[in-house]
Amino acid sequence: MHKLNLYNAKTNFSKLIANVAATGEEYIIARNGQPMAKLVPLTPAEKTPRIGFMKEKGETSVPDNFNELHADKIEELFYGNSEYGAREE
Repeated sequence: MHKLNLYNAKTNFSKLIANVAATGEEYIIARNGQPMAKLVPLTPAEKTPRIGFMKEKGETSVPDNFNELHADKIEELFYGNSEYGAREE
């Protein structure tokens, strides 16, 4: 693990990020000799399965009126005329 001061970290930030990503090395960034932050490689997040009505693999049928589904409720919410989004003017 490397230790460097804040000025050097700011000056070489892009290089530090590239080095951390490429090698996995960690850096301690200090101000006036006091450790302030640690720069570590990010471990990739696990992919989570997508959920929803189109979660099935293969062909999925989409209703012909898909774009019109709940259009009245959406319009009410958009214009503030519904019990969910009503606003007094």
